[in-house]
Amino acid sequence: MTPLIGRLLGRRARLRWLHLIVGGALLMPYFLVGTVFVGLYAPDTNVFTSLPAQLAALACALPMAAVTALLPTARPLSVAAARALCGLAPDRPLADGPGRSRQARVRCSGWFTLHVGLGGVISGMTLALVPFAVCVMGLPFLPALRDSFVPHVPPALDRPWVLVLAPPAGAAMLLALAGCATAAGALLAGRAPVLLGPTPDDRLAAAERRAADLAVRNRLARELHDSVGHALSAVTLQAGAARRVLDSDPEFARRALTAIEETTRRTVGELDAVLGLLRQGGEGPGTPAGPGLEALGGLLARCGVPVRYTADGDPGTVPGPVSAEAYRIVQEGLSNALRHGAPGSPVRLRVDVGPRELGLVLDSALPPGPPVARPGGGRGLTGIAERALLLGGTTESGPRDDGVWRLAARLPLDTPVKERR
Repeated sequence: MTPLIGRLLGRRARLRWLHLIVGGALLMPYFLVGTVFVGLYAPDTNVFTSLPAQLAALACALPMAAVTALLPTARPLSVAAARALCGLAPDRPLADGPGRSRQARVRCSGWFTLHVGLGGVISGMTLALVPFAVCVMGLPFLPALRDSFVPHVPPALDRPWVLVLAPPAGAAMLLALAGCATAAGALLAGRAPVLLGPTPDDRLAAAERRAADLAVRNRLARELHDSVGHALSAVTLQAGAARRVLDSDPEFARRALTAIEETTRRTVGELDAVLGLLRQGGEGPGTPAGPGLEALGGLLARCGVPVRYTADGDPGTVPGPVSAEAYRIVQEGLSNALRHGAPGSPVRLRVDVGPRELGLVLDSALPPGPPVARPGGGRGLTGIAERALLLGGTTESGPRDDGVWRLAARLPLDTPVKERR
């Protein structure tokens, strides 16, 4: 008996009962409008004392409630109430945010109509049955109460033994009411994940948000890899060269230290820009992060490897997003040449600015012998391909028969930056 009482009157049951009472309160404005409609068609009927009239008013109220629940803001309010009072299992998620799609609004409308409909019935039963059951339970103990009941009791029930059954009958009424409230609350809790849960459009929107967040992370990872990785490679080689000639050629060592200073200072500025994007939650579409092709001269002067640079066309006319991505592609290509190319061999860089396309070609001599695998490497070329793909372009990279590693990229100039996925 105790488990049954716990299910009927436990904390979860009481919260669900309260949730139904809230639904009954939300129904009242619609119900009062419904009584006006019923009164217009049956002016001689007292709606508040006639059960058929009350049911007719309820039938008028529910469609009005359903229509108002089609508003997008109805779903967050319903979800908040359901989470607080319905006692849902943690593995039954509900949707967050307003209902934007038609399917979400229709589902929320169905939930709200079910909530206020059941809530109106349970609220009416609570208001009517609780005082009546209490009076029935008090009949054997209150003569004045018995005298008021006698005129309304059928003669067949006007017997002394009826008074003996009155307390159990009143208690049974209250238990029946609790059972109805528990069943209605369980029905609402079971329907909540279906009617207030995420729709396919909600799941798609959530997947798009996760993809956008992942794209920002990948974007920032590429920026850090290209700027910081290039700087560290250049600084490492320049510091090693300065250490080897420190005693024999102090002037070269001084120039190497100056290049290290300039490289680190520039990289710190780029790192601050990337971290600023991280604090802001990403960057706007099409907004370039860091320098563009206008800063190519400074990059070539401090990259740590001799570069033979030729340009066909004016790099300054390249649109900002394309210019920023092209700069990073060249920077990563120079980093790869610095780390994996033949020491001391010049790198040839050609930039072709056409009417509709930007071409980048970077050739670096390969060292003699078989290639040496570098643990943890291999992300630079992937990042270059991703940058070109964002602009609708293509890249090619690999060794040629003449012992040269070629990196080539073609970037359209009239294509907007795609969404970063």
